[in-house]
Amino acid sequence: MSFVLVDRPRPQIALVTLNRPERMNAMAFDVMIPLREALERVSADNDVRVVVLTGAGHGFCSGADLQGAGRVPNTKGLTTTTVARRSMDLLNDVMITLRRMHQPVIAAVNGAAIGGGFCLAVGADIRIAGEDAYFRAAGINNGLTSTELGMSFLLPRAIGSARAFEIMLSGRDVDAVEAERIGLVSRTVPTAKLLDTCYDLAERIIGFSRVGTELTKRMLWSGLEASSFESHMQQEGLAQLYVRLTTDNFDEAIRARRDRRPPHYEH
Repeated sequence: MSFVLVDRPRPQIALVTLNRPERMNAMAFDVMIPLREALERVSADNDVRVVVLTGAGHGFCSGADLQGAGRVPNTKGLTTTTVARRSMDLLNDVMITLRRMHQPVIAAVNGAAIGGGFCLAVGADIRIAGEDAYFRAAGINNGLTSTELGMSFLLPRAIGSARAFEIMLSGRDVDAVEAERIGLVSRTVPTAKLLDTCYDLAERIIGFSRVGTELTKRMLWSGLEASSFESHMQQEGLAQLYVRLTTDNFDEAIRARRDRRPPHYEH
């Protein structure tokens, strides 16, 4: 059985599904390693313009697999401490791979996003929730920290520090209605319409130029890490000039608007 599925529900859209519904798509290594490999393959596929990430069944991803984490590869002869360090690296690699994907990634959060699953959702570029979705920074509830897989970096930037501190220190659930209200997700829709909503958004993005969308994604993430407003504006300007001077996309957009037709961008 494959624990990660990759489908093409519509042209130029890849649907990546965590496929272990009986365990709420928990982050066992036999799920996360195939997920990283699948994301790498999809990122390198030039026929894919947008990626949708979701979970099978009634959960998005429930975080740590409490029944069994699976086998960590290439750890024979290592101490427990070193195995733990290698294990964390493998999970971190999933988040880094998600961040580095060329295509915009939409998280279709169809149910529980707990612990590392919450991190996975926040690591996507866009989040849309089904009405059954909820989010929990669960580490604090289990005697650990809620800071894992970049969560203490990502969540304050997504919803502001005040809300992030409260959610991560309390370990409480954030339902789909609240998630939309505080900006954790772009919108909440009926669960039955979740994937189609994501596909419709993906098709809108696909209508723009590839280089434009890829650089917009890169600049948005770069801005979250920027230490200087002025230096980041310089990076934005260079990205804009790059597209303007190396493609005909701007002129094509003007012509298409004048001719009342869809633009045909260079990709």
